[in-house]
Amino acid sequence: MKVVLENLTKIFPSRDKKAGKEVVAVNDFTFEIPDGQLVGLLGPSGCGKSTTLYMISGLQKPTSGKIYFGDDDVTELSTENRGIGLVFQNYALYPHMTVKQNILFPLQNLKGKDKLSKEEMLERAYEAARLVQIDELMDRKPSELSGGQQQRVAIARALVKMPRVLLLDEPLSNLDARLRLQTREEIRRIQKETGITTVFVTHDQEEAMSISDVIVVMKLGVVQQIGKPQEVYDNPTNLFVAKFLGTPPINVLEGKVEGGKVYIGSEAVLEVSGVEDQEVFIGVRPEGLEPNENGAFTCKLNNLEVMGRDASVVSTHESALTPVIRAIISSDIKIDPAAETVKFNVKPHKFFLFNKETEERIYFEVK
Repeated sequence: MKVVLENLTKIFPSRDKKAGKEVVAVNDFTFEIPDGQLVGLLGPSGCGKSTTLYMISGLQKPTSGKIYFGDDDVTELSTENRGIGLVFQNYALYPHMTVKQNILFPLQNLKGKDKLSKEEMLERAYEAARLVQIDELMDRKPSELSGGQQQRVAIARALVKMPRVLLLDEPLSNLDARLRLQTREEIRRIQKETGITTVFVTHDQEEAMSISDVIVVMKLGVVQQIGKPQEVYDNPTNLFVAKFLGTPPINVLEGKVEGGKVYIGSEAVLEVSGVEDQEVFIGVRPEGLEPNENGAFTCKLNNLEVMGRDASVVSTHESALTPVIRAIISSDIKIDPAAETVKFNVKPHKFFLFNKETEERIYFEVK
């Protein structure tokens, strides 16, 4: 089931009636979510991603714009009639009910032609439980389950209705790091097995990039960039996207383009063509810095962090806007930790220029 958002806008009235300034939570969002794909809505708190999800679900009504499920306009349709499955951050399980009763609950409320017999409901419930691998826990209550198991119950309850669209609102944020990794892999497996079009809201870029077919990066209600995770990481359209994606984060510095060369401080670090002379912001991915004793870019060495397969060279530079300059290199490359400075060459495909006023990407060719 494809989902089409057409000029979707949500405006909330100001809490301060005297000020009277409205809050634009989502601003003119247009996007088509392809049938059977998992789309990650990604951005910091307050960017409008959860509001977008709630409008798709019908829990909130758009100020303007349209929502289509396939060819059906569902903008004015109530939540229960949209055919959605919704999983909240806090699971929202009924504590007095068993796992089986929690999963059965949505089916027991079906009426008319959708009403099922007890046998059909049980069959559906156990099928959903097997899919999320909790069929042995059906007689337990939520208090007897771990956080990861409770999350699986919430997903099974959403899936048991055989929804047209599955909506997940930061479903992993309450789990510890190891369980979060395991559960996100399970969500991806379930989504692929069922083929249900899924929208996944998160502020964690690693989560979104690891399981999404497409990510939508948002800021202050405005879509910044849409694309496949690796494509967005490799080709950010502006400084915000470049800074938001990546662990460790991108190194950001002030610099200038002069005579076809990019300068950081007094050092010409890269020759480029097609860029006018101007002051710029420079972004360099940590994997884009290559130690070389004859390198063009010199930093003050702070320390070397060896992490098994990789090592992190931590340094500083007076032009840096980030607290440190971090380079991720193979641990096989030897760096003298007692040295005062470290020199790098930059990899052009991991090196980005941004307009200092608009922060939009400046594209260049390497000479």
